Amino acid sequence: MRNNSLIFRSKIFPISLRLKKRVPIVLLILIIITLVTMVISTSIGEYPTPPLVVIQTILGINTVNPEYGFVINTLRLPRTLTAGLVGTALAISGTIMQGITRNALADPGIIGINTGAGLAAVSLIVLFPNLPAGILPLAAFSGALAASVVIYLLAWDRGTHPIRLILIGVGISAVTGALTSLLLTFGEIYNVSQALVWLAGSVYGRSWEQLLAILPWLIIFIPLALGSASQLNALALGDEIAKGLGSRVEWQRSFLILISAALSGAAVATAGTISFVGLIAPHIARQLVGSNHEGLIPVSAAWGAMIVVIADLLGRIIFAPVELPCGVVTAVIGAPYFIYLLMSRKK
Repeated sequence: MRNNSLIFRSKIFPISLRLKKRVPIVLLILIIITLVTMVISTSIGEYPTPPLVVIQTILGINTVNPEYGFVINTLRLPRTLTAGLVGTALAISGTIMQGITRNALADPGIIGINTGAGLAAVSLIVLFPNLPAGILPLAAFSGALAASVVIYLLAWDRGTHPIRLILIGVGISAVTGALTSLLLTFGEIYNVSQALVWLAGSVYGRSWEQLLAILPWLIIFIPLALGSASQLNALALGDEIAKGLGSRVEWQRSFLILISAALSGAAVATAGTISFVGLIAPHIARQLVGSNHEGLIPVSAAWGAMIVVIADLLGRIIFAPVELPCGVVTAVIGAPYFIYLLMSRKK
């Protein structure tokens, strides 16, 4: 322990982490709140289930009604877990994007990365409906990566300026959105209807199959993101200082863009376009634990998971029995928050 920080060193791997003392406490509180929210979300539905019964069913403890096992484990739990994983991926992707651009307003949804992933995924759904569903994450990742590279290259002029990045991102988002609309206009009605449901941004009907499809992407790229936290800290100081510290700036930036695009693409492929999570979660986390990415990334991930789970829960109960896609809920909350951030930084 040094001053206000905790230092962790691995004896097996060449990894060293320096965290503020508050990070483990904040992270534990967020995880507990998220788990409680997940239990509540899993208990609500056409057949309400007491939260204690939900916990007992998940743990495999016998309950009075045998139907609870099917309702909870097959219908509700995969949906809730998928919401949490999607939120985690979007939050980490947004944190990385804000770090490499040194732009607090950067977000995969706002600057066009998610729409790039959406265009690629919709192209697959509309034009090649017979391809295996397992290809969808790869297509979304390719679209997200292509969009992120184009946006960053166009925004680069001896550095990145927030307004320039936002304007270029809006432009790329408009182009990819127009191309998506074009595909929906001329596609087969059945394929188009599937794409429209997917574009709304929802975890409705998600099963263990979709959950297992996103898991490999998170298992690979979340550790890579955590391992790159020190690189993000160096890049946040500026390119010249980062180079002076021995960082390979261009290689590291390209690698981090790859991680951000992979996480965003996997989330979009699984749940469609859910906006503003990658913007809101890092901002709230930064207020709690500071800008050190070694603590910021896991806390942002916890916030992202909680935001999407709560959004899905609110979408189910606000106009019940009609369900709102969680992407609509996050947009209603996130758009005013984005305007607030933009106005607070206008100077």
